[in-house]
Amino acid sequence: MTVHVEPHASLAASGFTDISSSRKARDRIATVVVYAMMALAFVPLIWVMVVLVAKGLPAVLNTGWWSFDMAGQLSNKPGGGISHAIIGTLTQAAVTTVISVPVGVLTAVYLVEYSRGGRLGRITTFMVDILTGVPSIVAALFIYAVWIVLFGFDRSGFAVSLALVLLMIPVIVRNTEEMLRIVPDDLREASYALGVPKWKTIVKIVLPTALSGIVTGVMLAVARIMGESAPVLILVGATPVINWNVMEGNQNSLPLFMLEMYKLQSNDEVLSRLWGAALTLVLLIAALNLAARFISKRFAVKTH
Repeated sequence: MTVHVEPHASLAASGFTDISSSRKARDRIATVVVYAMMALAFVPLIWVMVVLVAKGLPAVLNTGWWSFDMAGQLSNKPGGGISHAIIGTLTQAAVTTVISVPVGVLTAVYLVEYSRGGRLGRITTFMVDILTGVPSIVAALFIYAVWIVLFGFDRSGFAVSLALVLLMIPVIVRNTEEMLRIVPDDLREASYALGVPKWKTIVKIVLPTALSGIVTGVMLAVARIMGESAPVLILVGATPVINWNVMEGNQNSLPLFMLEMYKLQSNDEVLSRLWGAALTLVLLIAALNLAARFISKRFAVKTH
């Protein structure tokens, strides 16, 4: 059997297959530029990590670093540890996460599943956009004016958590929104066709499908708030001892501990603690991100 090919069809096919040498050259140049820019972006990152590990590793490898606090210990003398700052950072981040995650996820669910461009949805989106650009110092001063000056509460780790909530919620809302929009509408429609109520479709289908991305976004938000220094400077005082109670008393944290060491800078021991605290913070954030990836992969719903 003879197949007749129209002339214009063969010309069209050749237009897609016969790529000119100039276009190939431009494609190669663009590829080289992209890879070069990527390598250039890695240079400062690798440099920072190498310096951080080189200067902070001696302190981190000391077993007392993880198990002791600075009670009765002089900053410019060997000894002591950073357990009080680690516990303060983790407790403040935990309180912040407990408050922020439900608010952020439910807000995103409303914007994606229920708002559909309504007036309240537009106002909520506008407020989230404003919060996204709020500097940490502004959030800290706002909480100081309301929580401490107006309501009369003392400075504490909980006040720090309230300021961090203002920074964490918009990140969670924006990330969760994007993850929910990625969920195919076919899944929702199939669930509705089976007579499943909308709220149960969201709980049983939409949220589990987007779980991996939501957890990753939450951990990115946690990583952001764990390194904030302005709230701890304004809303809580430093202490050399462990304080598990975020509602009362001074409570140290890794950013606050680093600022204390930076102010001193009296000798090599102080600088070693400064770099060690920075490396400890990076290790904690890395551990949390690895845990988040494991959780998201372990419990995410497979759609294929």
